[in-house]
Order: sequence, then C-alpha cells, then structure tokens
Amino acid sequence: MVRRNAATHGPHFLVPGDDTMNAPHVLAKNAMFLGETHEVFNVSHELVDTNLYLQDTALQEAVRREGAAWAHDDLAAFGKRAGSAEYLALGVLANRFGPELETHDRFGNRVDLVTFHPAYHALMKTSIEHGLHSSPWTDPKSGAHVARAAHTYLHTQVDAGHGCPITMTFAAVPSLRTTPELAKLWEPKITARVYDPRNVPNGDKQGLTIGMAMTEKQGGSDVRANTTRAYPMGMSGPGQAYEIVGHKYFVSAPMSDAFLVLAQAPGGLSCFLLPRWRPDGSKNPLQVLRLKRKMGNVSNASSETELRGALAWMVGEEGRGVRTIIEMVAMTRFDCMVGSSAGQRAALSQALFHCSIRSAFGRVLNQQPLMRNVLADLVLENEGALALTMRVARAMDNRADRHEDLLVRLCTAVGKYWICKRTPNHAYEAMECIGGSGVMEDSPFPRLFRESPVNAIWEGSGNIQCLDVLRAMQKTPAVVDAFFQEVAAAKGVSATLDRWIAALHREFGDRADAEYRARDIVDRMALAMQAALLLQHGPAHVADAFCASRLAAGGRGNYGTLPRGVDCAAIIERATPRA
Repeated sequence: MVRRNAATHGPHFLVPGDDTMNAPHVLAKNAMFLGETHEVFNVSHELVDTNLYLQDTALQEAVRREGAAWAHDDLAAFGKRAGSAEYLALGVLANRFGPELETHDRFGNRVDLVTFHPAYHALMKTSIEHGLHSSPWTDPKSGAHVARAAHTYLHTQVDAGHGCPITMTFAAVPSLRTTPELAKLWEPKITARVYDPRNVPNGDKQGLTIGMAMTEKQGGSDVRANTTRAYPMGMSGPGQAYEIVGHKYFVSAPMSDAFLVLAQAPGGLSCFLLPRWRPDGSKNPLQVLRLKRKMGNVSNASSETELRGALAWMVGEEGRGVRTIIEMVAMTRFDCMVGSSAGQRAALSQALFHCSIRSAFGRVLNQQPLMRNVLADLVLENEGALALTMRVARAMDNRADRHEDLLVRLCTAVGKYWICKRTPNHAYEAMECIGGSGVMEDSPFPRLFRESPVNAIWEGSGNIQCLDVLRAMQKTPAVVDAFFQEVAAAKGVSATLDRWIAALHREFGDRADAEYRARDIVDRMALAMQAALLLQHGPAHVADAFCASRLAAGGRGNYGTLPRGVDCAAIIERATPRA
C-alpha cells in the first residue's frame, strides 16, 4: 500500500506497525476499495416464474385450432408449474448429475442397475402422473393427441432427456396391441399413472416403463442386418416364449421394466417383448455393458447390452418384426417433432427475453433493425414447426378418417426430417443473440445446443426419413393426393405458395433420380405444409413473412435475411415471453 508524504508529495510506504495505517481517513479510503467495484446494470436476468403455456400465443392457438380447447385449464396449470424457478432447476440438476451404472452389488451379484439424481425421478413422476406416457390410449377422446403433444412440448422445455422413456412407453402400446394376449397382460400397468423406479419384478409394481433395443453394431438403421437370434422355447409364433441371444449396441432407457427388441427368429426378423425380470422372480440376463457417453440427452441413460438367453415373447407375426415395431417408431418419430419444436421455443424464449432487456449502442437490442430481422426469423421458424407438429397431432386423433391416416403416414416423416434438421442452427443462432454469455456453461444454451441435433439422428436420421417418404409415395400413392389436398386448402391466399405448389406438382411428375433428389423434395414439401397452415390459421404478418422468406426466390438462407416489408416488431411482440 502506498500513500503520498504530505511534505514532499513523494511516496510513503506503509508497513506493519506504522501508526499512519490506523489513521481514520486512511481506513475510510481503504474500505472504499474493499466494496463493489462497479454497478451491475444493462444485463438480463433468469427467465423463471413464468407460465410457459400462457406466454406462448402460438401454442394456445394451435391447441384450440386442432381440437383440444378442453385442455386449456390443465395446460395453464401445467405451464405455471413447468415455468417456475424451482421446477426449471430440476432440468439443470438432472443433466448436471447424469445416470450411473452399477453392474453388481457389493456382494458380487449381477444387478445391472442404473441410478439417477432425484431431479430425474421428479421429472419422470410428473410426466407419468399427467399421462404424457398414456393419455391418448386411456382416454381416446377428440384432441387427446393434441393435448398430450402440448403437455410434452411444455415439459421438454424443462428437460428433454427424461422424455425418451416417456415416449417409448407411450409408443409401445400400438405395437403390443398387435398381439392381444400380451396387451391384455401388460397394457394396464404400462398406461397406469404410477411411477415406480424400483428394480424389482413386474408383479411387485403398479406402473411400468418400456424401452427399445433395435440397433446393432453392424447394422445401425439397417435393422434387417441384425444378427441377434431368437430361439423358441416350445411353440412358436405371436405371444410365445423365446430365448434371445446376441447384442444391442444402443438400448434406450435400460432402466425400463421391459423392452421391444428385434431378433432373427427361424421365420425371419421378428419383434419381442423382453422384461428385466422373469415371471419366477429371477433376473433376466439382459446385461448392461456400459452407458453411452452422449454429447446431449445427458439426463437419459442409453447403453450397450448383451442378451445371454434372455426370455422374451413374440409380438406380432414372425418375420414381420419391422412392420410390428414401426407402429412404435411412428409414435417416437412424432415425439421427435414435438421435442425439436419445443427446443426451438426454449431457445427462442431465451433470445427474445434477453433482447427485450439488453441495450447496445444506445438502443434495446430488439429495437435494432438487424437484430429484429434475426429474432423475427427465429420466431417464424418456430411458428412453422409448431403448426406442422400440431396438425399431425390432430391427424393422429382422427386416423379412422382415410385422409388423416394418410397424412400421419407421410407427414410424420416429412416433419421429423425438416423440423429436427432445422433445430441445431436455430439453437446456435438464438445463442448468438445472447453473445459471449450464451456460450458459458451456466447459461441454458450449451445444454440446448448439445440437445439440438439429437432428434435429427435418433429414430431414423435425415436420409432414412426422406427414403421413408419415397417408400410411402411408392407403396401408397394416395399419400400424394392427401398431401396436395391438404396444401390446396390455402389455394388462392398467396400467389407465392400457389407457384410453389405448382412447381412441386411438376417435381412429383419427374421420378428420375428421385432418391438422389429426395432431400430437396422433402424440404419443399415441409415448407409447403407449413406455409399452407400459417396462411389458413396464423396472423397475416406471420404467414406473409414466412412465405416471403421461405418460398420466394432466394429464400432459405441464414437466419436474419428476411426481405423488406416484414412486420418484425409485431412478430417479435407476439412471441416474447414476460417474467
């Protein structure tokens, strides 16, 4: 410490024992430097204690439009809970303290136990008690899938990872129903609103969860290359017992009570229901080798396993395993649409909220023209994703109608490809709106960004979805008519969309190199569906801007390249959350 000598104005060094150190004016001056060095201002704050449903105008409109207005009050209560600071913290904790594997107990007994932080269990309990795993099956009324999708959309904004076992439990029911004797035994506990995470036999539990085990090292998405074998223990065929021997390179949610598994039976690739415990109370030899170390989806466990003569029952017909499990995959792919749309909303909310508070160069960020262009563009992406997702949800509610059933068959693949593919860059661009603070691990954005590519890869990557679209068009040509009938509902509203649809008609007429051009075709289909929905149901300033930026010449560039004339202020105001 240095002070000036009063006589010479030269430095006078204070040393211990120097009486001048205790002078009142010196102590007062020193205390000043021990306090705050600056005032904290012009910064954002946590977006918490807000109602995730009531501050999302687009979601409320979609719920009403697609037939689930009856769920409004429940969604409002759920949105309030999910948006609270205490509840949002569960998602943070579940990802900070991920699952751990215990292969054996301390006495050397094989247990294959996956343990989780209590926050994960709290999230699972909420999802199951609110029927996110079962409500359309237990109460299949009009709008049931729409209401479930809206609840899932809200809960995914808290944490995406726990949604994996919820989705698979939900999606297993249609596959199990192909074998009524199995469905009768298992469905009541699968659909029960009871969460019981204990690793105990099924008979000791009131509620069960279901996982999936399809992927093998040598095959990946090509499950017909699977080598795992199924040996009949007596009679063969649907509902009969088999022993399964082989490996699974990717088992989703290995802590589940049972799994849908693909294996080669004598009659070809077949689907099986494989429990963790045998009916006699002994452990089924599904042995977990290790948990996957994933860049995202950290709260959820994924594993590699060995099946060493594990007991399982055939689901569906022998040799028709893909056909049987595709009923499950269709549902999980739809939930990928929901999850990626929700990820967009979570990232968008953070960006909009921050930019409504932070100032730079003399103006609040969301008042600056270029930032307005970026923010409005991000809003448009999320509005289109949500509109398509909720339209497919309504189609799922009405599959007895031929048109709606065809839309589910085609547009689930279209939407899963497009929405999930667009989400990673959306997450990054929203993060850039925050600036350097968005890159810090105490920000929500690193988790959102790491999560953003997961849905595009899981349940069939982009190429798989596009090939599925082509297969649907080839095997069931009526899906093409259903698609054009759907987008024709907006005919005459926008000349830009009309030209886009006419070009698509010509594209469909040219089948040469269709597989090579598949991504471009599906891109254009997705945009046509989104534009048609927004033009019919969205505000004019949203729909017109979507068409001008996505369909007009030169569209589909980086975010923040909206053309002149877009009402960015209105688009931003509509979507900005308040806290």
